[in-house]
Amino acid sequence: MSFIELSQSRRSIRNFQRKEVAKEDLIKLITAAQSAPSAGNRQPWHFFIITDKIIQTEIKNACGNQEFMLTAPAFIVVCADIKRSEARYGDRGRHLYCIQDTAAAVQNILLCAKDLGLGTCWCGAFNESKVSEILQLQKDMRPVAIIPVGYPVSEPVPTKRRPIEEIITFKGDF
Repeated sequence: MSFIELSQSRRSIRNFQRKEVAKEDLIKLITAAQSAPSAGNRQPWHFFIITDKIIQTEIKNACGNQEFMLTAPAFIVVCADIKRSEARYGDRGRHLYCIQDTAAAVQNILLCAKDLGLGTCWCGAFNESKVSEILQLQKDMRPVAIIPVGYPVSEPVPTKRRPIEEIITFKGDF
């Protein structure tokens, strides 16, 4: 499958099969994340892979009780190591670059998962302080995304996208 086909076929999955994800596949997802670009090559990310159901339940509760999450056999919590970006870029690194960099890593995880036949959902609605407490994060480690991972029960219908003409502006001669 071409990259365009892969990116256009990725969906947010909210119902997973009762089938474990191999540790090797989870490591492949993190390897894909690790190859994401980052400002100044600071690589300000850390990944928690959660398969413990008690911890998953606590995280789900911190995510507004999104029950679908518990159908996934694994969660990846993507965190920004703020100090890594801040050390080189100050406030801009602390408030922007570390978030951009971890977002790029998240997208790599989502696309790699699709390529491996796995499903994911990028969850950003959660109580940061509760997730930080659950994972016992240091003060400069910020949770940015929680990704339930597993084998999809089914593929959702594609969502409608805005027309390309509505989202692009050319400046210059083409």
